[in-house]
Amino acid sequence: MNELITKWNLGQLGKIAVEEELASYRQAGEAFFSKWKKDKSYLKDSRKLREALDEWEAFASRWAGGGKTGYSYWLQQELDQSNPAIKAMNTKIDDVVKQMLNKLRFFNHNLAKIPGAQQKIFLAAAPLAKYHHYLEQLFAESKYLLSEAEENILTLKDKPARENWVSMTNELLSKETREGKTIEVLLSDMRSHKKPERDRAAELFNEILAKYEEVAEIELNSVLEDKKVNDNLRKAPRPETMRLLADDIEPGVVDSLTAVVSRHNEIPQQFYQLKAQLFKLPKLQYHERNLSYGDNQQRYSFEKGVELVTQTFQGLDPEFSQIFDGFISQGLVDVYPKPGKANGAFCAGFTRLYPTYILLNWTDSSRDVTTLAHEAGHGINNELMKREQNGLTWGTPTSTAEVASTFFEDFVNQRLAQGADEETKLTMLMNKIDNDIQSIWRQVACFQFEQDLHKNYRQKGYLSKKEIGEWFQKRMAAYMGPAVEQSPGSQNWWIYWGHIRRYFYVYSYASGQLISKSLQNSVRQDKAFVKKVKAFLAAGTSESPKNIFAKTGIDIEASAFWEKGVEEVKRELSEAVTLARKLGKIENKG
Repeated sequence: MNELITKWNLGQLGKIAVEEELASYRQAGEAFFSKWKKDKSYLKDSRKLREALDEWEAFASRWAGGGKTGYSYWLQQELDQSNPAIKAMNTKIDDVVKQMLNKLRFFNHNLAKIPGAQQKIFLAAAPLAKYHHYLEQLFAESKYLLSEAEENILTLKDKPARENWVSMTNELLSKETREGKTIEVLLSDMRSHKKPERDRAAELFNEILAKYEEVAEIELNSVLEDKKVNDNLRKAPRPETMRLLADDIEPGVVDSLTAVVSRHNEIPQQFYQLKAQLFKLPKLQYHERNLSYGDNQQRYSFEKGVELVTQTFQGLDPEFSQIFDGFISQGLVDVYPKPGKANGAFCAGFTRLYPTYILLNWTDSSRDVTTLAHEAGHGINNELMKREQNGLTWGTPTSTAEVASTFFEDFVNQRLAQGADEETKLTMLMNKIDNDIQSIWRQVACFQFEQDLHKNYRQKGYLSKKEIGEWFQKRMAAYMGPAVEQSPGSQNWWIYWGHIRRYFYVYSYASGQLISKSLQNSVRQDKAFVKKVKAFLAAGTSESPKNIFAKTGIDIEASAFWEKGVEEVKRELSEAVTLARKLGKIENKG
């Protein structure tokens, strides 16, 4: 293994001369505009269209998001979020990018609007095979597309009509402190194994939410109105239509997924009952549902974590470990927390031409090891796509974005459990199931809550905070069951849940987790199946997720497929119950 580097080397992006880069960006955009704005030959001639798409692909590969300048300054802000100079530069770059994207909107807009007969000719044309699915997606979106001028207006109005409202709520909450603790610290304290500490944290957290419930009511109604206006203009048949279209996923897939998950709400209900028994509580209060069982004292240095992940990846396929080693040795992972650095973890890649960067906040816990595997999974996905895809098919739709990450994370989880004593195994198993339930059942409940919001808003015209809270608690109670109390104050927890302001993407956590489980099982049964996993990881957006998975023998529209994933969680829960009984943690009876 090469030397470990624990800070980002942004020099991997090359020299950044901001004004020169932005000038080159404008020049490239203007050149494309000048050549193709008036020349409409690409709308009728497949060879001309191939020429235009090749140029558009080259522009997207180099300049998406403002190119390496936009990428560099975005990364810098993640390391130093309070730096006003970096914030100002990001705003400047963002303005330049938005202006150019609006100017170049004509190209895809004209393509999407060509007559159906010509669409069929282009989809059958050999010179356009490289861009076949890219064109398919454009044509699918065409019936919901407005005029070029109207699309520009919708882009420009998004900030005052939605983004500013959402930012207002977020900023108000982030500025609040109680007893010297921010809202993030209070959320952390709610996981304390000391009941008085977590109960006090919940009391203070609920106090903050109550302070802003009227503000959030107006904010959410404004966000719902903005979405309604957009959908009405586009004549979208369902509130989630535009999200699923952008994700390249058929509504039937998501309908099947949510129906199967909801049909098995007994699994999370039984899990929370088990957790309450393990904590010797008659039932869990709402804020206690995320309590981590046990106390895994094992500490892992970053060096040890890298070793474990490398060994796991090597066991799956040598190329996985080679790619991972590149992240570590080339300064593409920023490891340790520091003031001003973004919380959590992520994997970033603006375009196929630039390096993948991973951010961590390493504190020597076992969770840090699995987080490293999770983000490295995204990174491996990026790098395999670079090998096979072009700038217009490089990327993962939201519907499958979490498959790679959870696939690798779970295999590392399995390695961590090897050799552990039974108490540690129970701890790890409980926390794994907890994560599955958060990713599958909770996110499906959130998706359904969003459906409730948009449906009722469009019927009523305005939703009170009381109504919103009631629908929220109804959906949460449906999967949590009687072992979790919908405690006073929990009706306001939607205020903090930013997902619902981004419209319907949360189903993808559930789909990603369940698809990942299917791929894991196939690899365990036949190691050679990893070749099909690599083919999926390299496929990008060259085809729809449904078609990509069909090549691995998976029908993601079939209820039976989702049932298999749910059964895997049920099996893990049964294993946890058996282990808890064996250790005398719960009564030895049915």
